Amino acid sequence: MKKSEINFSVQLDDQNVPEKIFWDATDNPNEGLSDTRAIAIALWDHYHRGTLKIDLWTKEMEVGDMKRFYIEVLGGVADTLLTATGDQKMADEIENLCRSLSKHVEEEHKADQRK
Repeated sequence: MKKSEINFSVQLDDQNVPEKIFWDATDNPNEGLSDTRAIAIALWDHYHRGTLKIDLWTKEMEVGDMKRFYIEVLGGVADTLLTATGDQKMADEIENLCRSLSKHVEEEHKADQRK
């Protein structure tokens, strides 16, 4: 049986705020550690029938990028949900939310540029 690993390394400042986040995976096409500014990990705890989450981001992660990151995470959730369950209605509802949130972020960006 094939085994695959995903590893994260987080450098913290003196107040335990992430300064750098690195990751590597067995199937990563890049060699060595890759850096990122944010990670969102969700695990299903089947014993307690609930989700365990880890969300980390560095000081350099910009607010606009964070919003785009989570819109894209939600879009990925819609795709995964459709593949895993075949529930087109739920997938469509999540995609509709993503479109609405994208429009909101676009409007914010335009308003910020006018200032």
